[in-house]
Amino acid sequence: MQLGGMALRDGVLLQSEEYWAAAVRREGGAVEVSSGRRVLLPARDSLKRVPVIRGLVRLAEVLAVLPAVRRATGGRVLPQEDPRMLAATAATAMATLALRSSKRGSPLFKEVAAAGIGLAPLLLVLRDSRLARYHGAEHKSVAGYESGVEPASAGKEHNRCGSNLVAPLLVTGMVTNVGLRLMGAQRRPFATAIAGLISIGSAMELFAWMARHEDHPLARALRLPGLEMQRLFTTSEPTTEQLDVANMALQELLRLEGETATA
Repeated sequence: MQLGGMALRDGVLLQSEEYWAAAVRREGGAVEVSSGRRVLLPARDSLKRVPVIRGLVRLAEVLAVLPAVRRATGGRVLPQEDPRMLAATAATAMATLALRSSKRGSPLFKEVAAAGIGLAPLLLVLRDSRLARYHGAEHKSVAGYESGVEPASAGKEHNRCGSNLVAPLLVTGMVTNVGLRLMGAQRRPFATAIAGLISIGSAMELFAWMARHEDHPLARALRLPGLEMQRLFTTSEPTTEQLDVANMALQELLRLEGETATA
């Protein structure tokens, strides 16, 4: 069984194909565990046979879990709700918009610069934060389950982390934005929206290919920026207590799946 997940504010969210489970440590020290079934899109089996579209379906189903997680936990647990994250996101959005609206520079330069500007404030906020340590705990719990070892001894970087989408998104974003410029459609909202969806769906396709061909030289090259981001910024070694929280989320997810942890 392949698992995914994300760090929460003071907790961890894990997902399987059908279920989700979240564990959050409250201010008093108690850990609250919530779980439920994932929201699956209608006609998903047919849509998942269509390249690019299936990547969007997969991403939509992952994001569809978040409202249920927030309702079940009854608080501001999503990382996007951290005031520092909100401020960093707003700052990067304005800077990226200004850069892309500029008439100076080539499209390639703009895309590379926009990616750097968009990531830098978020990485600085995450570095050595509590969220980064829970991110490490999430990775260790998943890696421990997948490899059958104790989570504490597993690595804090993971090949399927969303940070490894950075390089695929940069590649597909450059291709679609250059295409828009060649067609003279870069200022048409509808065309820009369609190009954005194609870029995201194509990046998800590339990301899935990377997971299936981990040892391929191209997969390793595309994964390298994300792994370095994890190593330097987005993950930190968790405490024993934070690992315990991740393990509680894992145990709840395995209970729903009818499995027992091997480690």
